[in-house]
Amino acid sequence: MANENYNEIFTFTLENRSGQIADAVSSNNALLNRLRAKGHNRVIHGGSKILEELEYGQGDMSWYSGYDSIQYTPKQLFTAAEYSLKLCAVPVAVSGEDMLKNSGKYQVMDLFEKRIDNAQKTMCNKMSEAVYGDGTAAGGKAIGGLALLVADAPETGTVGGINRATSGNEFWRNKSVTATKAFTAETLRPAMDKMFLSLCRGSDKPDLIIAGNNMYVNFEQSLTALQRYTEPKLAEAGFTSLRYKGADVVFDGGQGGNCPDDKMYFLNTNYIYLRTHKDRDMKVIGGDRMAVNQDAIYKIVGWAGNMTMSNAALQGVLIDKSADDSENAETKTESNPE
Repeated sequence: MANENYNEIFTFTLENRSGQIADAVSSNNALLNRLRAKGHNRVIHGGSKILEELEYGQGDMSWYSGYDSIQYTPKQLFTAAEYSLKLCAVPVAVSGEDMLKNSGKYQVMDLFEKRIDNAQKTMCNKMSEAVYGDGTAAGGKAIGGLALLVADAPETGTVGGINRATSGNEFWRNKSVTATKAFTAETLRPAMDKMFLSLCRGSDKPDLIIAGNNMYVNFEQSLTALQRYTEPKLAEAGFTSLRYKGADVVFDGGQGGNCPDDKMYFLNTNYIYLRTHKDRDMKVIGGDRMAVNQDAIYKIVGWAGNMTMSNAALQGVLIDKSADDSENAETKTESNPE
């Protein structure tokens, strides 16, 4: 069996790094980075469901004079979306043979650090990938990402326990517009204008636009040199970004990028959250673990929570047509909720 003294050192090293892993995950994805900056990485304290209260109705207001009656009709103004708790874990293992080959305190510590670095990269990449998923990965055990919350076909499916196809649930549908012909630098901007304006509600408007390869290239080529405004904080965090009507346009494609080439998400992050369980925020699960029938030490870094949303009508997705189509792009509306 591996040296048990190293087990304690391994545990201590990993637990000290758990906060750094959580920071790295949020720094690896523009949406998670924005949610963390806004304090929208909200803690869950328990329960099998994550609830987001939704305000979707309006009360009564009466114009009156003198002793006129003020009318009041009881109405349901609030409901709640229910999201399942999802769990993930990355195992970190060091064999007794590796520890023997790296004998000496500092060499062993370096060995641990390399294993933990690998676990951190794995967690970052897998979480960033899940942010764009629809929750069906791993047999439905993955978090519900943008493909679910800001769907291509928002008039179908169930999100947070609310069936979007049901009459009366139009408030729970995002905006989705699909191009009938491939976008170009000239045709993308008018489509972006229409999408952006359709998602404005007074001072409420999209603050983050995430684009894949094709969409970002067309957007960047549509700008003149004087229009290339950038957001310093995102640039400092390593994200390629520009500005559009006050919103940050972030590129999440290229090597390791996960935003689909043909998608541009218009997000109002005031209503999107990453809900994390207080006991599973990239923390070591279960304390010390020695392999039963192996000369190795195992640790597990775990996370539990889900991505949630409290307003769908203020979110949108612009979808490109095949690049093989005509260069002149036209658009059609898939869903245009009031």
